[in-house]
Amino acid sequence: MRSLSLPLALTARLSPVVVLAAAGWALSSGPLAATPAADDGGTRKSEGESPTAPATAAVSKTYDSAPAPCDSLGTKTIKSLVPGAKTAGKEIQSTDAKLRRTCSWNALKGYDYRWLDVSFEITESDDAALKSFKDRVADKSGGGDVPGIGDAGYSVVNLTTEDEQQTREGVVLVRVSNALVSITYSGSDFESKKAPDTDEINKGAIKAAKEAVAALEDGQKG
Repeated sequence: MRSLSLPLALTARLSPVVVLAAAGWALSSGPLAATPAADDGGTRKSEGESPTAPATAAVSKTYDSAPAPCDSLGTKTIKSLVPGAKTAGKEIQSTDAKLRRTCSWNALKGYDYRWLDVSFEITESDDAALKSFKDRVADKSGGGDVPGIGDAGYSVVNLTTEDEQQTREGVVLVRVSNALVSITYSGSDFESKKAPDTDEINKGAIKAAKEAVAALEDGQKG
């Protein structure tokens, strides 16, 4: 089979950056200390000092670290979504593997090309994850909610054309407590120069997202 050059658009991967932020608050309290009455029988207040120091409330996190992304999908799912790909996947190097991990699968079978990314990100709090989720959804308008997955799910599918070659890419974002799950799934046909239809890409991305979320939750139970 002749060598095929991939469109530049296929090399652009989803690389979200999450700003990790958490806030604490201090509470200080304590009555003024009282002194015994003076020998004249009267009562008076001493110059008291607050006996208690400010306390910081810790933020409780459901997830402390990202699971292994290359183990998050079943072999059957990988073979179905990315025919011809090595099921082991390839983990992408991260600056902090505890907080963010991504695995990729891609293959060209005949003239059909597929690419799949699964990414886990851990933030400092539910509020931080919610803010990041909302910001990303706003950046990827035109999609819709995905019910029944995590605390919130969203999917969007876009079509791009470069040098007459179409590529269709689906993105699914899911928030689960203080964790974010991102799926990117794309495809092209280099013979017809057409892209897979929207339904195929969208359903494939959602299927991968559901398995990835289940892997995240199962890891927490363990």
